[in-house]
Amino acid sequence: EASFRRDTPTVKEYCEKWLVMQSAHVRQTTLTDYTSKVKNYIIKPLGHKYMADVSADDVKLALVPASKKSTSVYQGVHMLYKCIFNAAVDSNIIDKSPCERISAKGGKPQKEREALTDKQIDKLLEVIDGLPPYVFVMIGLYAGLRREEILGLKWDCVFLEGDTPYLSVRRAWHVEHNRPVITNELKTKAAKRDIPLPKQLAECLKEAKECSNSEFVIANRDGDPLSYTQFQRIWKYIRTRSVKEHTYYRYKDGKREKHVVQKE
Repeated sequence: EASFRRDTPTVKEYCEKWLVMQSAHVRQTTLTDYTSKVKNYIIKPLGHKYMADVSADDVKLALVPASKKSTSVYQGVHMLYKCIFNAAVDSNIIDKSPCERISAKGGKPQKEREALTDKQIDKLLEVIDGLPPYVFVMIGLYAGLRREEILGLKWDCVFLEGDTPYLSVRRAWHVEHNRPVITNELKTKAAKRDIPLPKQLAECLKEAKECSNSEFVIANRDGDPLSYTQFQRIWKYIRTRSVKEHTYYRYKDGKREKHVVQKE
């Protein structure tokens, strides 16, 4: 348990207490992210100092390593600094936060990602056809779901009958200690949505459902949701088949056929 000196806590002591308080109302994945950022960007440079002794210059210097990371990392660390020191002000630990005028602008902007061309999509689907990631990729391409939404999708939210097949996003997947956790709590209210299915995706899901022995659309051999390690294995199929030139073999009508996939 985190130790704490009520009158003059160090930054390390107060950060540990603050994280314990957050654990009561944030998701485990969020808490894990907070803990990592607090440890590396707050406790590491300032943990030895007393909360009342931290100046604005101390915070600016401590933020330099975060400024060399992505914009999202920098903004996340900046937010944590403000939340922790504002909480200390509210609890009368310090009189004033040193973070009041620290700019939230910083970090390296992410490079814009180019969307796949129709030719690249056709090539990708060709090389993974019949392989474990095929249904995952189809849902991502044609329904626009995020990874956690695809891996948390159950058949009870896939409606393939009727004139307009659709799926409902109601669950999300995340991992704790490599084990899958499925939650009904999505990041925002807007994340709960119904998505119409184009013909090619509806047909793909109909075929997948006929062969499925699981309540999950994407499942392991036991019918359970994927662990993080299992997801990495599936993603490796995509990386090796879409990035490198390679040769593979398939059996069709009892005959072994050689296929060579060229790098685009």
